[in-house]
Amino acid sequence: MQPWVPSTAGVVELPSGRRVRCRALRAAPAADAPAVLGSGQTGQVPDLGLYLTARPHRERWPSRWIAWPDFLLPRDRGEALAALREAHSRSARERVEIACGGGVGRTGTALAILARHDGVPADEAVAWVRATYHPRAVETPWQRRFARRARLSPDPLAPERT
Repeated sequence: MQPWVPSTAGVVELPSGRRVRCRALRAAPAADAPAVLGSGQTGQVPDLGLYLTARPHRERWPSRWIAWPDFLLPRDRGEALAALREAHSRSARERVEIACGGGVGRTGTALAILARHDGVPADEAVAWVRATYHPRAVETPWQRRFARRARLSPDPLAPERT
């Protein structure tokens, strides 16, 4: 278990130095994803994949699916926030990948929440993601509001404000 190599396609470095790989599931697989390609190439695969899609999605490595329709919010926001909290924690020592269909809206929203876990202020998280990852990340007003207002508390009974 080692973090991502910085030159890996799609890798974003959080302010603390933690790295996560973000990608679009609809795009062609990255050359460094042998488990996707099945080609026997050497490369890095995630220790944890977090997949944000409307329908179940699994890969050949440990993964977690979050029911999250395109352009909308997660069906279970508490589950999504718990998964993102785990992803942030594991990214300190493991390769974590976050992906959705296009790799922009849902992935950007998740990355903004990871940035908040990493100390980026809530009101600056979306701008940070757009400057660091993709200029159109966090596509909808409700995704921006979710990224800004989501409760990061590990208390599952704490109500989320959206």
